[in-house]
Parts: sequence; C-alpha cells; structure tokens
Amino acid sequence: MNLILYLLGSYFIGNILTAHFLIKILHKGEILGEGSGNPGARNAGRLYGKKAFVLTFLGDALKGALVIFIGKMLEFSELEQLIGLAFALVGHIKPVLFRFKGGKGVSTYIGGALVFEPLLAIVIILGFLITYPFTKSFTISGLGSFLILPVAIYFLHDSISTMSVYIILTIILLLAHSKSLMEKWKA
Repeated sequence: MNLILYLLGSYFIGNILTAHFLIKILHKGEILGEGSGNPGARNAGRLYGKKAFVLTFLGDALKGALVIFIGKMLEFSELEQLIGLAFALVGHIKPVLFRFKGGKGVSTYIGGALVFEPLLAIVIILGFLITYPFTKSFTISGLGSFLILPVAIYFLHDSISTMSVYIILTIILLLAHSKSLMEKWKA
C-alpha cells in the first residue's frame, strides 16, 4: 500500500508545472500556449529571460530530486525509487491537472537522476560536450548524453534491473521529444 501511495504521489508531484506557477505569479501570464506552448525551462527562458529559465529548471529538477529523496527516506529499493521517478516524469509530461499538456521532462529527469546517483552529472556533462560539436544542437546533444546513462548506471550499481529502468526513463524522454527530434532530423 505504501508503494502505491508513493507512486501516485510521485505522479502528482510531477503534475506541479513550475513554469505555469512561476509565470502566473511573476508575470501574470500564461505559458501554456505561448511560444512553443511547452511549460518547460527552455520556453520560459525564451519568453521571460534567463531568470525564468533557471527558476523553472530548478523547480522542475526539484520534483525529480524530491521523489527520489522521499523514496530513500521511506526505504524503498533503488528499483522502486526509479519507478517513482518514472511516475514523476510521466506526471510532468502528461499532467492530469493540466489536461495532459505538460513539459518534456528533462529537468525532472536530471534532478531525480542526480539525487539517485550524483556521479551521473559527470556522464551527462561529458556526453553533452562530446556530442555537441557534431550535432550543434542542445536538444540532440542533451538527449544523446542521456543515452549513455543506462550503461553508466549499470557499471556504478552493477544491476540489470536498475539499468532497465534507466532505459525506460530514456525512452520516455525520447518519446516526449519525438516531434522536435523528427523536425531536426528532417532539417
């Protein structure tokens, strides 16, 4: 029963769209439907500047971090914590509270991944720095760096099940970005 409540809570934590509340409070605006229509850090930054980008990124990353932290405090297994992160990610991307129109999940994923395993920060940064000169795209290089995480987590935790959930998390992110990836691929 505790695990079910944790997973449901994780989904609803994901439903808290930082940009939506931030833009409403600070700018009396509505980010859903503006710019790209995405209530994420990149769109907030494009529309309202660096401060909006940073605050949105941190707020959304905090959601993923909070889910993993709560899972650790409740002494759930690593696998259960990562499944909680998957629920938070889906909650961010498809929030029932916002008619299933959410963000792309990158910040939430990064926040949860780094609290789960801080060494992944090095992997993400190196993956991005290696791929960016070839792609010249923040989106493709960022997502490309996430493709390495399942392998890195396997070596760091020696666990096929943990690696498998990281593969699922990466697939969720890629699906959330599929439209923009297809546009970049065609260009």
